[in-house]
Amino acid sequence: MPTPSMEDYIEQIYLLIEDKGYARVSDIAEILGVHPSSVTKMVQKLDKKKYLIYEKYRGLVLTPKGKKTGKHFVYRHDLLEELLRIIGVEESKIYEEVEGIEHHLSLETVDRISDLVEYFKEDENRMKDLKAIQLKNEEQEA
Repeated sequence: MPTPSMEDYIEQIYLLIEDKGYARVSDIAEILGVHPSSVTKMVQKLDKKKYLIYEKYRGLVLTPKGKKTGKHFVYRHDLLEELLRIIGVEESKIYEEVEGIEHHLSLETVDRISDLVEYFKEDENRMKDLKAIQLKNEEQEA
């Protein structure tokens, strides 16, 4: 199992490759707000764990394992953002909230969250009912 830090790297590398067709150490460092030397160390670890293939000065390529893992991490992140929007979390807080919880969820939990998101999206009345409950609770707190 990758560490939370490894997960962040795999996720960002996957996104860079999907967006630009490649991922460079400097791009990863900029996105994650770390020094290029830190990226190089992590990329070497990910290479040893078979998530990617890294050749010094030539770049990196995700292995099939790395692609599958990266795709899952992106899906998990997007799913959590969607859930937090559904339940009414302020947009400005969503990214930080997701970053705080995404690394602590099992595959089973992600599946159940997916079911819940699907449940709300299937019927607009469910969303209206949730909003009504939230409004009622806010009024009681005031």
